[in-house]
Amino acid sequence: VQLQASGGGEVQAGGSLTLTCTASNDFIINTMGWYRRAPGELRELVATITTSGRTVYGDSAKGRFTISRANGKNTVFLVMNNLSPEDTAVYYCGALQTWGQGTLVTVSS
Repeated sequence: VQLQASGGGEVQAGGSLTLTCTASNDFIINTMGWYRRAPGELRELVATITTSGRTVYGDSAKGRFTISRANGKNTVFLVMNNLSPEDTAVYYCGALQTWGQGTLVTVSS
């Protein structure tokens, strides 16, 4: 499977960004998600979603980020609100134990 993430960029604190990930695969992937790795840190869970819409959020994302997916497609979205400099990281789309190339999100104070 190949994962293509997009939507990263630079935003000021308090702003919003939406990330999009599309997986090229012959069948629908049950669970897709977003992970991130900040400079000097380990990769951590941001959020995952299943085909049934069940979601799991990491502590840093709860209440601010929303993950969703297009019905019947291997496309997931991550809406990130009220961003802070601590959210600066490379955000990776993940599915089937595979990672995309990542998209950089930079939040300035």
